[in-house]
Amino acid sequence: MMELHMTKTILVTGCAGFIGSHLCKYLLEKENCKIIGLDNLSTGKKTNIESLLKKNNFQFIEGDIVEPLLFKEQINEIYNLACPASPTAYQKDAIHTIKTNTIGILNVLELARKNKAKILQSSTSEVYGDPLQNPQNEKYNGNVNPIGPRACYDEGKRLAETLFFEYERKYKIKIRVARIFNTYGPKMDVNDGRVISNFIVQALQAKDITVYGKGSQTRSFCFITDMVIGLHKLMNGGITGPVNLGNPNEKTILQIAKIIIKMTSSKSKIIFKNLPKDDPRQRKPDIALAKKVLRWNPIVSLDNGLKETIKYFQYVL
Repeated sequence: MMELHMTKTILVTGCAGFIGSHLCKYLLEKENCKIIGLDNLSTGKKTNIESLLKKNNFQFIEGDIVEPLLFKEQINEIYNLACPASPTAYQKDAIHTIKTNTIGILNVLELARKNKAKILQSSTSEVYGDPLQNPQNEKYNGNVNPIGPRACYDEGKRLAETLFFEYERKYKIKIRVARIFNTYGPKMDVNDGRVISNFIVQALQAKDITVYGKGSQTRSFCFITDMVIGLHKLMNGGITGPVNLGNPNEKTILQIAKIIIKMTSSKSKIIFKNLPKDDPRQRKPDIALAKKVLRWNPIVSLDNGLKETIKYFQYVL
């Protein structure tokens, strides 16, 4: 059989994580490419990429972007998704989270510079902190606490954006910056510590559902397939960013808890705990820019997305 000639090589860092593993699968289906997946497996899991490991055009390397990145082959594109994304995970080793968003960012940018590769940074809605305007658009500079318990991630991601734009200015490398809002779906970690996974696991196990504060804080949840399409469109679109990617369907945390109890027919009761420090009170993306420039709009409804996610957790548990 004739060997297929790959048109490009794409590096995906954080490839075994929740978004990274879905992205790798999507890219292998959509592009005639070779993918090198890099992950230190601190929060990513090899089981997430099990089906990809059998493919000839997918190569997995266990490694950390904080260490120097050396590749023999030419890299054409880099999707940088390496960084724990849930507060539980990124606060566990805050200093390593900061290193990932500084030393790690410099390493991936240097790799992009040497290879003349296009590079996408997975930034976050957390750069807006606890926002004083709702919804948040890309021109909003945020309301952040540089010394709070979430700063290792929030400020780390803000500095990462700064480094990306400095490299673009100085070395003219092609950058893309995506500000990712709350994303959910199959392959989320059972012990992720984020709202949707927490509530589903508690509901399925008939445990009390823990809501922080009064549950009046809002979030907007985007299903994973929509997010991956958005990242791919941004990488291949004509805009540098930053671009908000998320679903503007805003719900309170208490509403989400009630929806999940209903959908799982759970006997769980809702209990209230103190709100963690600097927990954002509102979170809703203004996605006018993504709609206009990328022709991107999330299409999976919360009900359909939750059905898929609940099905996944039932299987895992």
